[in-house]
Amino acid sequence: MAFRFEFDPGSKTLLGRYEGILADESAGEFYRAVRKYSIATDARAGIWDFSSVAEVTLSTSFIRDVASREPAMPDAARRPRILVVSATAGYGLARMFQILGEPKRPLLKVVRTMDEALAALGVQSPHFEPLEQLLPR
Repeated sequence: MAFRFEFDPGSKTLLGRYEGILADESAGEFYRAVRKYSIATDARAGIWDFSSVAEVTLSTSFIRDVASREPAMPDAARRPRILVVSATAGYGLARMFQILGEPKRPLLKVVRTMDEALAALGVQSPHFEPLEQLLPR
Protein backbone atom coordinates (compact mmCIF):
# COMPACT_ATOMS: atom_id res chain seq x y z
CA MET A 1 0.00 0.00 0.00
CA ALA A 2 1.28 3.46 -0.89
CA PHE A 3 -0.24 5.13 2.16
CA ARG A 4 -0.85 4.72 5.87
CA PHE A 5 -2.81 6.58 8.52
CA GLU A 6 -2.04 7.73 12.03
CA PHE A 7 -4.08 9.64 14.61
CA ASP A 8 -3.27 12.01 17.44
CA PRO A 9 -6.01 11.53 20.05
CA GLY A 10 -5.06 14.71 21.93
CA SER A 11 -5.70 17.08 19.03
CA LYS A 12 -7.99 14.66 17.15
CA THR A 13 -5.83 15.10 14.05
CA LEU A 14 -5.79 12.44 11.36
CA LEU A 15 -2.50 12.08 9.49
CA GLY A 16 -2.32 10.34 6.12
CA ARG A 17 1.16 9.66 4.76
CA TYR A 18 1.54 8.86 1.07
CA GLU A 19 4.70 7.33 -0.45
CA GLY A 20 5.88 6.30 -3.90
CA ILE A 21 4.14 7.21 -7.15
CA LEU A 22 1.05 9.40 -6.88
CA ALA A 23 -1.22 8.34 -9.73
CA ASP A 24 -4.94 8.78 -10.41
CA GLU A 25 -5.96 5.30 -9.23
CA SER A 26 -3.93 5.25 -6.02
CA ALA A 27 -4.91 8.85 -5.22
CA GLY A 28 -8.56 7.77 -5.58
CA GLU A 29 -7.93 4.96 -3.09
CA PHE A 30 -6.30 7.46 -0.71
CA TYR A 31 -9.33 9.78 -1.04
CA ARG A 32 -11.71 6.94 -0.10
CA ALA A 33 -9.49 5.94 2.84
CA VAL A 34 -9.43 9.54 4.12
CA ARG A 35 -13.23 9.49 4.19
CA LYS A 36 -13.37 6.16 5.99
CA TYR A 37 -10.81 7.03 8.66
CA SER A 38 -11.89 10.62 9.23
CA ILE A 39 -15.41 9.37 9.98
CA ALA A 40 -14.17 6.45 12.12
CA THR A 41 -11.98 8.72 14.26
CA ASP A 42 -14.25 11.80 14.19
CA ALA A 43 -11.11 13.78 13.37
CA ARG A 44 -11.23 17.55 13.92
CA ALA A 45 -8.43 18.18 11.41
CA GLY A 46 -6.43 16.35 8.77
CA ILE A 47 -2.89 16.42 7.48
CA TRP A 48 -2.21 14.68 4.17
CA ASP A 49 1.56 14.28 3.90
CA PHE A 50 2.84 13.86 0.34
CA SER A 51 6.46 14.73 1.17
CA SER A 52 7.60 11.14 0.46
CA VAL A 53 6.06 11.00 -3.01
CA ALA A 54 8.76 10.04 -5.50
CA GLU A 55 6.81 10.85 -8.67
CA VAL A 56 3.50 12.52 -9.52
CA THR A 57 1.56 11.25 -12.52
CA LEU A 58 -1.83 12.75 -11.64
CA SER A 59 -3.86 14.01 -14.57
CA THR A 60 -5.31 17.50 -14.42
CA SER A 61 -8.73 16.01 -15.20
CA PHE A 62 -8.45 13.84 -12.06
CA ILE A 63 -7.53 16.90 -9.97
CA ARG A 64 -10.46 18.87 -11.38
CA ASP A 65 -12.84 15.96 -10.75
CA VAL A 66 -11.76 15.45 -7.12
CA ALA A 67 -11.83 19.20 -6.44
CA SER A 68 -15.46 19.31 -7.61
CA ARG A 69 -16.53 16.41 -5.34
CA GLU A 70 -17.65 16.65 -1.76
CA PRO A 71 -14.55 16.67 0.46
CA ALA A 72 -13.33 13.30 1.69
CA MET A 73 -13.32 14.60 5.27
CA PRO A 74 -16.82 15.77 6.20
CA ASP A 75 -17.66 19.26 7.45
CA ALA A 76 -15.05 21.11 5.40
CA ALA A 77 -16.13 24.53 6.63
CA ARG A 78 -15.14 23.65 10.22
CA ARG A 79 -12.44 20.98 9.88
CA PRO A 80 -9.16 22.24 8.49
CA ARG A 81 -6.93 20.08 6.33
CA ILE A 82 -3.37 20.65 5.35
CA LEU A 83 -1.56 19.20 2.32
CA VAL A 84 2.19 18.80 2.88
CA VAL A 85 3.94 18.81 -0.49
CA SER A 86 7.66 19.51 -0.62
CA ALA A 87 8.41 18.85 -4.34
CA THR A 88 7.88 21.83 -6.65
CA ALA A 89 5.85 19.99 -9.31
CA GLY A 90 3.58 18.37 -6.73
CA TYR A 91 3.22 21.68 -4.90
CA GLY A 92 1.90 23.32 -8.06
CA LEU A 93 -0.70 20.59 -8.54
CA ALA A 94 -1.70 20.83 -4.87
CA ARG A 95 -2.21 24.58 -5.26
CA MET A 96 -4.31 23.93 -8.36
CA PHE A 97 -6.46 21.54 -6.30
CA GLN A 98 -6.71 24.12 -3.51
CA ILE A 99 -7.85 26.87 -5.87
CA LEU A 100 -10.36 24.69 -7.76
CA GLY A 101 -11.76 23.20 -4.56
CA GLU A 102 -11.85 26.37 -2.47
CA PRO A 103 -15.66 26.74 -2.53
CA LYS A 104 -16.03 23.27 -0.99
CA ARG A 105 -12.80 23.27 1.07
CA PRO A 106 -12.40 26.80 2.46
CA LEU A 107 -9.96 25.72 5.20
CA LEU A 108 -7.60 23.72 2.97
CA LYS A 109 -3.97 24.90 3.04
CA VAL A 110 -0.88 23.75 1.15
CA VAL A 111 2.48 23.85 2.93
CA ARG A 112 5.93 22.43 2.29
CA THR A 113 6.79 20.85 5.68
CA MET A 114 5.17 18.91 8.48
CA ASP A 115 6.27 21.61 10.95
CA GLU A 116 4.32 24.19 8.93
CA ALA A 117 1.26 21.90 8.92
CA LEU A 118 1.34 21.42 12.69
CA ALA A 119 1.84 25.16 13.24
CA ALA A 120 -1.10 25.98 10.94
CA LEU A 121 -3.33 23.74 13.05
CA GLY A 122 -1.87 24.94 16.35
CA VAL A 123 -0.87 21.39 17.28
CA GLN A 124 2.05 21.17 19.68
CA SER A 125 3.82 17.94 20.63
CA PRO A 126 1.49 15.56 18.77
CA HIS A 127 1.56 11.86 19.52
CA PHE A 128 0.52 10.14 16.31
CA GLU A 129 -0.32 6.45 16.65
CA PRO A 130 -0.98 3.97 13.83
CA LEU A 131 -4.71 3.54 13.30
CA GLU A 132 -4.41 -0.22 13.60
CA GLN A 133 -3.75 0.29 17.32
CA LEU A 134 -6.74 2.61 17.79
CA LEU A 135 -9.60 1.24 15.70
CA PRO A 136 -11.37 -2.03 16.42
CA ARG A 137 -11.14 -4.65 13.72
